[in-house]
Amino acid sequence: MEETKTKGQELAEELFWSAPHIAKKAPAQIEEADRFCEGYKKFLDRGKTERECVRYAVELLEENGYRPFDEKGSYGPGDKVYTVNRGKALIATTFGTESLEKGVRINGAHIDSPRLDLKPAPVYEKDELSYLKTHYYGGLRKYQWGATPLAIHGVAVRKDGTTVEICIGEKEGDPVFCITDLLPHLAGKQSERPLKEGLRGEELNLVIGSVPYQDEEVKEPFKLLALQLLHEQYQITEKDFFRAEIEIVPAVKAVDVGLDRSMIGAYGQDDRVCAYTGLMAEIETVKPAHTTVTILTDKEEIGSAGDTGLDSDYLLHYIEDLAAMEGVPVRKVLRASVCLSSDVNAAFDPTFPDVFEKRNACQINHGCVLTKYTGARGKSSSNDARAELMAQVIQIMEEEGVYWQAGEMGKVDEGGGGTIARFVARMDIETVDLGVPILSMHAPFELASKLDVLSAYKAFKVFYR
Repeated sequence: MEETKTKGQELAEELFWSAPHIAKKAPAQIEEADRFCEGYKKFLDRGKTERECVRYAVELLEENGYRPFDEKGSYGPGDKVYTVNRGKALIATTFGTESLEKGVRINGAHIDSPRLDLKPAPVYEKDELSYLKTHYYGGLRKYQWGATPLAIHGVAVRKDGTTVEICIGEKEGDPVFCITDLLPHLAGKQSERPLKEGLRGEELNLVIGSVPYQDEEVKEPFKLLALQLLHEQYQITEKDFFRAEIEIVPAVKAVDVGLDRSMIGAYGQDDRVCAYTGLMAEIETVKPAHTTVTILTDKEEIGSAGDTGLDSDYLLHYIEDLAAMEGVPVRKVLRASVCLSSDVNAAFDPTFPDVFEKRNACQINHGCVLTKYTGARGKSSSNDARAELMAQVIQIMEEEGVYWQAGEMGKVDEGGGGTIARFVARMDIETVDLGVPILSMHAPFELASKLDVLSAYKAFKVFYR
């Protein structure tokens, strides 16, 4: 016998809303998400630095018919191009059927992640151990980087001008590296430190050796042997570190997490999860109405500074080139454009509920997260999307059956964070954040739901279509 609903129950169904758990509402997507995320895991393993992400992205783009952009060229609907900014940022485009006067559709994600960089003069020895000195990059929790296997990635330019790629700790049989921490038996004083000082910046020293060069006359034999081994493998000297960009990252592969394999655990999912899903949506776009502009950018974790970050004008210059090719004023293009600032948000963590305002927190397995504003406390340094733009993006997703939710970055007074949105919005482009909920954000090992990854990809795809 069918249960009769009360008037109140019917009204509640009409007026209330909450984002459903995807596995309950659409269990068929579990297998689809699992398949999609195999490529995502490969992207994470191939791209542990921004340079590596760009290199692998170019491989994928060229395999799918993209060619280097020529500002003096001529392109028609469906043509696909890309351009690389200094090896560390990338823009890809599929040309649309509409005039640029109607704007472009932008999807921007960042490919840098919190890490340890080497100092300019990093190699030293102390008490019969050889080390590398590091300088942390981005908003990481320093104590999380001790006593865990780490790898060395980067590039160095030799005296003769040739560039060498450095990668140690990723291949089978490679050594890994480590920052030591105190044993609990002797950590009484250290344990009294505030958590943020559990390991201090100048204690993030990477152990790279413990055997000396065999020569009694050498003053620093442990340092010398380390440099000799690097020279044998990469033909670099100590002076070449001043001409290098070398990063220390976790020596872990992307893996399935949970008995149900429903999550992915990996380093750098903030924000390579949006970079990969956005890139796949770009690649699969065919003759869109609006020309697409997919950005994989650098330096977001330190405020988007520098010539490869979005606080520079490289995106503006690219759109200026597009506008010039069609003879359209660039202001008209910018004003008519829409951007998804594709970045992650903090997923509600039941272990630490006190920092979240649960009604306005995103949850894993409830879909991609639409974030109207970011910033800190009083929306400082935020882009706050207009209601009209929120309505437009929500309508696109709901018409196409994309699972989505809304979220904030924790309680109002707990802190907050920023994205690239404000730098795009500063160009007079309507912008809103849309991304994936992440657990343990900025840790060396972050968690994301496969279902949410799939939802982000679907959202970006219908946004372009």
